[in-house]
Amino acid sequence: MPFLSRTAIARTLLLATLAASTMAYAAAPDADSVMAQTRRQAAAAHKNILLSFGASWCGNCRLFDKFLADPAIHPILDKAFVFADLDTGELASDKRHSNIPGGQKIEDSLGGKGVGYPYIVMLDPNGKLIVSSIAPAAFAPAGNIGYPSAPNEVNWFMEMLKKAAPELSAQETATIRNWLTAHGSKH
Repeated sequence: MPFLSRTAIARTLLLATLAASTMAYAAAPDADSVMAQTRRQAAAAHKNILLSFGASWCGNCRLFDKFLADPAIHPILDKAFVFADLDTGELASDKRHSNIPGGQKIEDSLGGKGVGYPYIVMLDPNGKLIVSSIAPAAFAPAGNIGYPSAPNEVNWFMEMLKKAAPELSAQETATIRNWLTAHGSKH
């Protein structure tokens, strides 16, 4: 193996880093690519898809992310879902964050145009809508529940799970309800 000077090693590392950065930038996914990969994973795992739409500035989106990542919740929902999220509500003035290309079109096609964030949908492995976070009038007030924190919002989220994850046990759904109730509002 030939001897490489520190300069040659540094130059090689710099070029490798630049190449990797360029490839990562060029390979930044669009929403269609994310959804295609998510559908493949869901089909292979025989799971449905839990897809959320949001934005970096959305506090309720971060609460929903925290809920999904919680060690008491994630293993339960992971049995039934492959997770994906698409940023579609970024502010035009925000120079650090941007919407995923094509995300708004997908959100609109799933009934989320202008409903607020997070907008949560549960899809079958083919990407067909099973249920969304838009609660019907029976769960007054009707509309997008976003992060389920109020009692009526928690009730609608639990209905969503009944439709999209009927295999969850009574104990598992009780764990989810209790977590949301403990971390939600009291109105």
